[in-house]
Amino acid sequence: MKLMTSVESLHPGNFAMVMATGIISIGLKHLEFELLSTVFAVVAFSAWIILLLLCGLRLYKYSKAIITDLTSPRMVFSYFTLVAATDIVGMLAHDWGYTNFAISCWFIAFISWCLLLYLAFSVLTFMSHENNVNIMHGGWLITIVGTQSLVLLGIKIAPELGEYAHYMMLEVHMLWGLGLCLYGIFVTLFCYRIFFLNLRPEHLSPLLWVVMGAAAISANAGTSLIEIENQVAFLAVQKPFIDGITLMIWSWATWWIPLLALFGVWKHGINHLPFQYEASVWSMVFPLGMYTVASARIGQVAEFPPMIWIAQIMIVFALIAWSLSIKGMASKILSTIRS
Repeated sequence: MKLMTSVESLHPGNFAMVMATGIISIGLKHLEFELLSTVFAVVAFSAWIILLLLCGLRLYKYSKAIITDLTSPRMVFSYFTLVAATDIVGMLAHDWGYTNFAISCWFIAFISWCLLLYLAFSVLTFMSHENNVNIMHGGWLITIVGTQSLVLLGIKIAPELGEYAHYMMLEVHMLWGLGLCLYGIFVTLFCYRIFFLNLRPEHLSPLLWVVMGAAAISANAGTSLIEIENQVAFLAVQKPFIDGITLMIWSWATWWIPLLALFGVWKHGINHLPFQYEASVWSMVFPLGMYTVASARIGQVAEFPPMIWIAQIMIVFALIAWSLSIKGMASKILSTIRS
């Protein structure tokens, strides 16, 4: 009975576990830990399948709960984790040689992104009863993560699309720019919320780390756009612009890391709030993994070894955070089964 209650209350943010595991797999591959990368990739794919099945069961048995989530300004943005998780699984599949599956993942993610984007903004505009920016939280920036994940997978599958490759290249450039615009909007609201309004320790959640993760994935997507050989003239001339913005957004992500760590010290060290496992914990692990990949990619493209050193350090923190999170998740699942 309690198991079905858990399905009914299944948080859409659980897909961040797939995102975190998948991006760590990609980061390990960039740092040439091939075997460990494969293990993480298998875990990510398995978790994606299990969560899809659980979401299907939830839709069948508890459709009202999903409708409640989708019409809540505080919850609807969490569903963008499905978009990002599907894109990351597609990237892993492409690396394994399953190109058709990867292409399918992109189109599924893109359709889901389109529906969720306009639904989320409609809910925010027409159904929000809040009268101030207190409704804002870091989870909203998962919208940007989902958007930029389409760029990353789109670049990988573009060569497989034949005569339509140019269309995909135009699409991913547009998505990258749109992601940056959305980031500018959301991060402005986010900074206003945390710097100028009352902020209590219980308001601080792992979702805060998404502000860094969204910047890191934007930098990673920018690096991918720089790397590709583009035969469309007006897109090719944008590379110097993309180059500068990519370094700027990576620097912005780097600036956030010490500040976010200080928030954690203030919450758990000074105010003594206990650390408890929740689905949003994975939204802290994913940014660490994405920052690792972004740093490694920039270092490789720029041929600048210190970036690689940063990536080697950050992958250790990402693995520690992942291990602690998986331990917390396992304990919660076991306690649910036993009861």
